[in-house]
Amino acid sequence: MRIVALLFIVFILTSLASALYYLIKDRGQSDRVVKMLTVRVVLSLTLFILLMAGYYFGVIPQTGLR
Repeated sequence: MRIVALLFIVFILTSLASALYYLIKDRGQSDRVVKMLTVRVVLSLTLFILLMAGYYFGVIPQTGLR
């Protein structure tokens, strides 16, 4: 579960960095920034739901991911 969480965090940061890149490059001429930020929000919510489900089903112990 730890590897999955770390992969999600990497994907979230990559999406955020690409949104910044498109913000600088396009200067508001396209909607790619909004799409990348939407992807980031969806990935963040998915990670949150997976962590809550993992805790609920006992995959993640009460002491956390170690």
